[in-house]
Amino acid sequence: MNIDFWAGVFPAITTKFTSEEELDLDACNRGIEAQLEAGVNGIVIGGSLGEASTLSEEEKFILLAETVKTVAGRVPVIFSIAEQATRVAVYHAKKGEELGASGLMLLPPLRYYASSEETLTYFGTVAESTTLPIMIYNNPIDYKIHVTLDMFAELEKYSNITAVKESTRDVSNITRMINRFGERYKIFTGVDPLALESLLVGAHGWVAGLVDAFPKETVAVFRLAKSGRNEEAVAIYRWFMPLLDLDIQPKLVQYIKLAEAATGTGTEYVRAPRLVITGEEREQVLKVINDALAVRPVLPEGSWG
Repeated sequence: MNIDFWAGVFPAITTKFTSEEELDLDACNRGIEAQLEAGVNGIVIGGSLGEASTLSEEEKFILLAETVKTVAGRVPVIFSIAEQATRVAVYHAKKGEELGASGLMLLPPLRYYASSEETLTYFGTVAESTTLPIMIYNNPIDYKIHVTLDMFAELEKYSNITAVKESTRDVSNITRMINRFGERYKIFTGVDPLALESLLVGAHGWVAGLVDAFPKETVAVFRLAKSGRNEEAVAIYRWFMPLLDLDIQPKLVQYIKLAEAATGTGTEYVRAPRLVITGEEREQVLKVINDALAVRPVLPEGSWG
């Protein structure tokens, strides 16, 4: 199994909508092109930042097919699976492979606090249904289920479970994973305000959020960190931090989409029950965005693109 693509910056792409809450595929494609121009290494679609919970099954497959067509093999396309029923997750895995996905990002069962045994059975059943490489999304903060090191030891028998999106918010967990499993799992940081710290202790990649609005800066931080140019990476990261903090807020989707609108990489339309932010909250977020844009750094040559 080829797992060489599990490295680098993988944007968690927002799903673009019209003002009438319909899919805006043209806007989706423009956003993806901005990411590819910046030099990202993969595209993740249909995740929580992509408002997957509001998408119909048909829309998810339309979005995947359109993304695969737009990307045209330039980078891997990762299809997120966040379902309640194992049989539905299996169907999505098979359909994702059929539609040309390069890999899957698999969340634990939703809306049910599954036991360790149930969670492992869920992951294993999906893994056995597809030949695609799978990234496990480990986010006990938002999804309540913690995939422990002992559970990852159980998952080693599935050769296509090859990566993890590490969102426990405990950076030391990356070191524990590497100490126990070596290179068996490719580790991606999934928390924007912990990204540089995670990369410096060995994370292989970054499933990023603010990259949707600031793709070049995100790629630059990653490349500089991985090439040992730490002072340059830290300087950009310090500028970036107020923006990166938007990624860990309850309304991260609205905040990141507002940033996309400000930088011209997307629109701020969301699908209900989410609402476009207004009033004082909007002004506060816009201030964070505009303050950063006013002092946007000049990026070192060769750090993106």
